[in-house]
Amino acid sequence: MQIENAYPKDASELAYLINLAGEGIPEYLWSGMAEGAEPPLEIGAQRAAREEGGFSYKNARVIRDKSGLLGMIISYQLDDPYILDDIDDYPEIVKPLVKLESKAPGSWYINAVATKENHRGKGIAKALLSEAESKAKAQGVKQMSLIVASENTVARKLYTKLGYQTTTSLPVVDYPGAIHGGDWELMIKQLS
Repeated sequence: MQIENAYPKDASELAYLINLAGEGIPEYLWSGMAEGAEPPLEIGAQRAAREEGGFSYKNARVIRDKSGLLGMIISYQLDDPYILDDIDDYPEIVKPLVKLESKAPGSWYINAVATKENHRGKGIAKALLSEAESKAKAQGVKQMSLIVASENTVARKLYTKLGYQTTTSLPVVDYPGAIHGGDWELMIKQLS
């Protein structure tokens, strides 16, 4: 599997995939940004096409075939120190995620990893996570971090198999279209 950088032309597929990874939270948030009848995923595509921000094509690595993207990962190093001064400005459903992020300052953060439904079980997510880990090590980062819903047993099983361990959690804030309840779990992997 060849992993490569994403490009602005990938924005629509990146929006679709991050919505899968984010369990519908991105689409829910984008619907609040839409003007008129603009589809939420179009807002997401506009955001993915930006040159900056956590959800930017510049932070995405992808695996593709002739039909398009099969999977993607968005990862980057979190700030250290991680400042929470503006936490009150975030939507309620996002606050637990931001608070958990803040507990892993300086880590290489997996913001999102997703594989299209008909390509799951082929090792795409594992390959993307492995490459992100290599990138983190090359930059001298000492730990990886990610957040997963406690009820997302398939993803949790993969992360645990790859050496991630749950360190803390906060309750999921219910939202329309929520796929999972339970808790958001911060999982950490120490790098040697």
